[in-house]
Amino acid sequence: MTEPQHPQTPAHGLLAWQYCNKCLPLQVLQSRAGYYLGTCDQDGPVSRESVEYFLTADQAYAAHRSRAWTQRMEP
Repeated sequence: MTEPQHPQTPAHGLLAWQYCNKCLPLQVLQSRAGYYLGTCDQDGPVSRESVEYFLTADQAYAAHRSRAWTQRMEP
């Protein structure tokens, strides 16, 4: 059974779709700035979807699950 999707927190990256024409699932990713919600493919990161950076992976996963994050509107 799949979890219902909140219209403002997609299961796939909006920026990845809008700017790269790639339908990729949201994932917790890490950069030097911290953990964030974004997308990647076989070549590496594609988009950073969350405005926020999180200090830990657990915080990023919790934000993803609870939909407590903000969608970036531009890359």
